Amino acid sequence: MTNNDILRRLRYTFNCNDSKMISIFGLADHKVTREQICDWLKTEDDPAYQACSDSRLAMFLNGLINDMRGKKEGPPVEPEMRLTNNIVLVKLKIALNLQAEDILKILDLVDVHISKHELSAFFRKPGNKHYRACKDQILRNFLKGLQRQYRENR
Repeated sequence: MTNNDILRRLRYTFNCNDSKMISIFGLADHKVTREQICDWLKTEDDPAYQACSDSRLAMFLNGLINDMRGKKEGPPVEPEMRLTNNIVLVKLKIALNLQAEDILKILDLVDVHISKHELSAFFRKPGNKHYRACKDQILRNFLKGLQRQYRENR
């Protein structure tokens, strides 16, 4: 999945307009313009399309955590320069205050069934022998489940 696709899906899921997106970036101490956001949300075939970098998506996810959970005391969290699907999943888990059972229920909404052990492997450190990389299909289905849970219940 591209960072732009993740950003588009999260914007839709949480019904964020441009101003809300700008304020979420602001909560991560990063200033963006409405034009930048519009260019990131365009499809790849649009001439004005701009790729959203890993660090920018990390800033958005950090801002989402601050928006949904409140800002932590101390210095702001530095955005990752390289994002993986596992990191995106962890940041969404933190932002939404989800437990393993909650994530499994969200995946059940889109008929994806994995065990608690398979899920916990996504949250381990990469050097751990039980670590497993989160594939695009799992993240895509998780985002689709979030849409069903958060967007359709409003």
